[in-house]
Amino acid sequence: MKAPRPPSRHTLQKGVIILPSAFTLGNLFFGIYAMVAASRGDFMSAGWFIVFAGTLDVLDGSVARFTRTGSRFGGELDSLVDAISFGVAPGFIMYLLFFADTPWSWTLSFVYITAVVVRLARFNIEQGGEAKRHFHGLPSPAAGMTLGAFYPWSQTAFFEQYLSDLPWQQIMGVGMVLLGVLMVSHVPYARFPKIGLRTRKGITNTVLVLAGLFAALMVPRHFLFSLGLLYIVWGLLKSVILGLLDRLPGGDPLLDEEDEDEDEDEGEWGEVRSLDYDDLRPPSRGGSNIDRPRSLEDRA
Repeated sequence: MKAPRPPSRHTLQKGVIILPSAFTLGNLFFGIYAMVAASRGDFMSAGWFIVFAGTLDVLDGSVARFTRTGSRFGGELDSLVDAISFGVAPGFIMYLLFFADTPWSWTLSFVYITAVVVRLARFNIEQGGEAKRHFHGLPSPAAGMTLGAFYPWSQTAFFEQYLSDLPWQQIMGVGMVLLGVLMVSHVPYARFPKIGLRTRKGITNTVLVLAGLFAALMVPRHFLFSLGLLYIVWGLLKSVILGLLDRLPGGDPLLDEEDEDEDEDEGEWGEVRSLDYDDLRPPSRGGSNIDRPRSLEDRA
């Protein structure tokens, strides 16, 4: 009897390439399942499913970078899935919770979903599908997960005792519009911190991430919505405090380069890009070779 042949290198490579897309499709599964649960009145599960989708969204980009299997197909698939899991699904949940009883309040969900779609399209163009130092505008997964975590947070004793009497229909309507504005803005938001044990910054990030995971497991209802709200507010306040919004004509809001040394304390935005306008000239009659834009690699 012949011994079974080991899998070929081509077969292994094919399996590795499929792996990031499997995480992306898992993201899609939880996004759709969240809408199904919300339509059945199970808003608690719907909120957690949005959080699960966000977790898989982080993992698919990490797996693609680790296995070096990023592709334009994976980038396009990730954008389409994110539009559903962090745009349509949270907008649908908010509609059922707050806006179903009034005729035109559904347009607030439309505004939010539109901002998510525009934000994802602009992300692909401006940052090539991958943020190196910061995001240009609020990331759609952060906005979607914050909305998804709202209902579990609203079922805590703290909310019932101190916040339940507030006009939440109006608050959430204004909040969804503000989230949409932040997503299509140029306010820089920090990317997920790089973890590691080789540098002091990497060790600090690792400790913070582990502490966050512990808090998310121990008190998820209190922690996840509070973390999302803090991330949203801190990014906006940081821009205002640093005076970025007043200095946009003199700076470069689209600059997004990786740090050469994690230990060096570099300036927040680095140097302004030098633009070569020669590339914008029309080709001569004899023809000229114009470089094609680089394809999408992977999703942050």
